[in-house]
Amino acid sequence: MVHCTNCHRPYPGSGTPYKCPTCGGVFDYRQMPPFDPAQVAARSPGIWRYRHTFGLPETAPAITLGEGDTPLVWAEAFGKRLAFKLEYLNPTGSHKDRGVAVMVSWLAARGVSEAVEDSSGNAGASFAAYAARAGIGARVYVPDYAAGPKRAQIAAYGAEVVRILGRRSDAAQAVRKAADAGAVYASHAYLPHLIAGYATIAYEIFEQLGEAPGTLVAPSGHGSLLLGVGRGFENLQRAGLIERLPRLVGVQAIACAPLWALYRTGPAGLGFVTEKETLAEGVRVLRPVRGDALVRAVEHSQGTFVAVEEDRILPGRDQLAHRGFYVEPTSAIVWDALSQIIDQAPEPIVVILTGSGLKTTLSS
Repeated sequence: MVHCTNCHRPYPGSGTPYKCPTCGGVFDYRQMPPFDPAQVAARSPGIWRYRHTFGLPETAPAITLGEGDTPLVWAEAFGKRLAFKLEYLNPTGSHKDRGVAVMVSWLAARGVSEAVEDSSGNAGASFAAYAARAGIGARVYVPDYAAGPKRAQIAAYGAEVVRILGRRSDAAQAVRKAADAGAVYASHAYLPHLIAGYATIAYEIFEQLGEAPGTLVAPSGHGSLLLGVGRGFENLQRAGLIERLPRLVGVQAIACAPLWALYRTGPAGLGFVTEKETLAEGVRVLRPVRGDALVRAVEHSQGTFVAVEEDRILPGRDQLAHRGFYVEPTSAIVWDALSQIIDQAPEPIVVILTGSGLKTTLSS
């Protein structure tokens, strides 16, 4: 079910490698576990209604904090009614909980007792929380610029916080060094199990709307969130529940926008991509692990990528707050993106709000 996208070898039956031990390739699903409406467990909480789509062993424990079942709330914007999926209302304050719950359940099934992760904040907080729930010792590498509340949240769960001076990519390099020395790397970017967790957003949106969106907008860093949601809708289409796929719109900050550059100009455009500072720290990813797969998914959906100028981020955050949605700057980049695509976006339009504004201390 999970295989190396380079040499196509299956994921090993034991151990927890984050990349292919044979060729160094990225692991992914050959095809997502199918969605079967008859197997949806209505009495199970949150995302665990859809456990049959996770590909977990039957003996795997469900490590849960009640993630999923987030509201879909309508609001006026740009002269239209838009639906906002409030993922920042998950237990640790971000969408990461859906994916991390599945990943940590899989790690627990493989007998992991300690693991490391790297993060600019949200993934680290989510991993620390679910690791605590599972009794797994956690060490999280964070770039030193990561927001103070996020670092405090990670530490509060009992995880060791390792602050790395420099860029986001320096923290990733540090954790890979620990992994190469033998640590279990519970990577939210490399391990594919999170994708199945994010696909549950699509299943919930379908239940809440009664149809597929015409357009779906979300911030994009490594690409797992939008890729997972897109695959969730593909699963619904294969199950005969929807006729068309939503157009996927991935949003990046112009300060670090490799997916946008790759989509617009091809591989040559990556040579001009920088890793500058941005308020949208959650999508400051210079080399997205699932960039190629996400670009293909966006193209298949007839969607697009949008880049947002730095001076448009905080005004977007404020506009969302004035509608009752208090989100962090990474999530707020969707506002300016909407202004860029609204006239060409098929309706209904669904916007994923990923992280809570309580995780930052920015002034207006």
